Amino acid sequence: MITEKQAWLIELEVMPDHVHLLVEVDPQYGIHRLVKAIKGRSSRVLRQEFPSLTSKLPTLWTNSYFVATVGGAPLDVVKRYVENQKNR
Repeated sequence: MITEKQAWLIELEVMPDHVHLLVEVDPQYGIHRLVKAIKGRSSRVLRQEFPSLTSKLPTLWTNSYFVATVGGAPLDVVKRYVENQKNR
């Protein structure tokens, strides 16, 4: 659980050029704010761990992101979809 953001990470798959996240977000907080927070924090952590990123890239992430809701879909099916992305 990302407690300060009222979000629950259900599934994660890291790809070479993007990340698949299955999260449950408090509607009062909003997915757009969560995406911004995740990108901001991960950028800070990566730049601290790999200082060369600071001088080579002006930003790590673009402002773009794709969101789809899965309300009503069986979570086990969606989790399997996310898990299987590496096999594509």
